[in-house]
Amino acid sequence: MLQLLHHCSIVITDSGGLQKEAYFFGVPCLTTRDETEWVETVEAGWNTLVSADARKIEQAVRSFAPAGAPPALYGDGAAAVKCVDLLS
Repeated sequence: MLQLLHHCSIVITDSGGLQKEAYFFGVPCLTTRDETEWVETVEAGWNTLVSADARKIEQAVRSFAPAGAPPALYGDGAAAVKCVDLLS
């Protein structure tokens, strides 16, 4: 699943976990719900709530394109290296 996510151009999901994984890969995400537990991905512009409305989904697929790289909301990915450095 992660390989598919890594190589796709957009994700349409109702899964909370997939929303966050898409963010980590820098893949725009359309969430087919009215709310999300990952509001920071919406605020960062990389996830948008489209509900289950077919028109909203179709419009977002055609036009949703976040600008730039996603900000490092969850760290820089180097936690393990920093832990090893501290322990050694």
